[in-house]
Amino acid sequence: MIKRFETKLLEEAFEFIKKQNLKTRNKIFQNIRRAEQQSDPKFFKKLTDEIWEFRTLHAGIQYRLLAFWDKDDKTETLVFATHGIVKKTSKVDKKEIDKANKIRNEYFKNTEK
Repeated sequence: MIKRFETKLLEEAFEFIKKQNLKTRNKIFQNIRRAEQQSDPKFFKKLTDEIWEFRTLHAGIQYRLLAFWDKDDKTETLVFATHGIVKKTSKVDKKEIDKANKIRNEYFKNTEK
């Protein structure tokens, strides 16, 4: 199957995943791979115009990695996971979306040529 995009973990997202137990980490990575290959909101869903979430439900717990797209490179499409959360309610807290947007804005500010 063809990859739709390549996922990159920023430091905070990597640290979030690293703190999870092995089975949870494996499930999160499995769902990221699925999201890269198929368009399914069960694994990767748009939250705002700029922010998306990788979704994993494991052992009754909802894990989320917030992310944004970088389509500026013509050779590959990248999705950057900014940070992770364990969801306790049905909606993603606005402060988490704001945090992802702030990281996104810093990324694009630092990559301008």
